[in-house]
Amino acid sequence: MNIVLSERKKLHMNDDYGIEKCLSKMTALLSRDEDTTMKYLENCDADNLYWISEIFEDISANLKSQKFIDYLRKLDKKFPELEMTQDIDIAESYF
Repeated sequence: MNIVLSERKKLHMNDDYGIEKCLSKMTALLSRDEDTTMKYLENCDADNLYWISEIFEDISANLKSQKFIDYLRKLDKKFPELEMTQDIDIAESYF
């Protein structure tokens, strides 16, 4: 996951193909197992969590879990400067 996340951070904002490829890989990795994903997110710093927040709705659509949404809300309180509330609200609507 860290390798793909690093690749994503390096991409130019107009590299739609590269971004979509990275986001797809990230979503697949973070959608495999809810508990593993939550453990991974728990250890993320604010910067990594910011980048991952762009796929919260995709992960949520795959996991279909209120537990995951509740966990994201906990992270939102931990990192209020990331302003993830709207992303989480959208993610919640995906299941």
